[in-house]
Amino acid sequence: MSITFSQISQALARIQPYIHHTPILQSRQIDGLLGCELFFKAENLQKVGAFKARGGCNAIFSMDEAELHRGVITHSSGNHGAALAWAASLRGADCTVVMPSNAPLVKKQAVRGYGAKVVECLPSMADREATVAAEIKAAGSVMVHPYDSDVIIAGQGTAALETLAQLDTLDKVPDIIMSPVGGGGLLAGTAIATRALAAQANTTISVIGAEPQGASDAWQGFISGQRVEQYTPDTIADGLRATLGVRNFEIIQQQVNDIVLASEQGIVDAMRLIWMRMKIIVEPSAAVCLAAVMENPQLFHGKRVAIILSGGNVDLDALPF
Repeated sequence: MSITFSQISQALARIQPYIHHTPILQSRQIDGLLGCELFFKAENLQKVGAFKARGGCNAIFSMDEAELHRGVITHSSGNHGAALAWAASLRGADCTVVMPSNAPLVKKQAVRGYGAKVVECLPSMADREATVAAEIKAAGSVMVHPYDSDVIIAGQGTAALETLAQLDTLDKVPDIIMSPVGGGGLLAGTAIATRALAAQANTTISVIGAEPQGASDAWQGFISGQRVEQYTPDTIADGLRATLGVRNFEIIQQQVNDIVLASEQGIVDAMRLIWMRMKIIVEPSAAVCLAAVMENPQLFHGKRVAIILSGGNVDLDALPF
């Protein structure tokens, strides 16, 4: 495995001047309702509205001037594209983002708002990759993969590193830490950071991923031991429609304890519960972990659980509740 805890620590030092140190939120009402103690890492309040700012920033600030001069390119349903566009703008680099035609309008607008060029494609991974390849051939841009990349995984792992440091200050070591899983960068980075910190503290923290039932390729691969290479997702959680990356699959197989599924209605119910009780808006992808807790109470009852709320970029004119 090529990514180390040291790389995550270095990534945090590299990106700290540019990102938000997001808060840990709690709700006694939700705790009472679900019978466990939940700590929410509010990455919906992060730069660009999502944890993806961490990986995008780490990628851009790991590049030399010659690479940046060529410009950067990626494919994204939204949040990674916005993150890369934002980070590229900090260093004056051109950025192109290939986005599926069914990506939320609010996310397309955000990517353009940070100064990137948006190229739309059909909503499949094959079309994303083919469109990126054509753009690279035409312009010579440097590819920054949205999740299957060492610098991206290390950057995303800083969210867990920060979460566990905050909980340590509160003397609240969690039994479980959860993140949603799509391409797998956040879950892989979370696992590496958590395993290392738990070993240092001589404690055990379970790492659990949460995934929509309609986009369950990571769960299928986790159960079978074989990465699912082609999968057509059908879920409201647009940020989790990517197929699990190769690097991420290997890390998750080795270091993640479980992946738990959530129904579409459960995701909507969790979004609504967060809004009603915590007064914050999260996107469907960010609600998947709470939905998984709500629908699998036997796994979480009486436990202290840290949840990474991955983002808050949702179309307010199309709230599912």
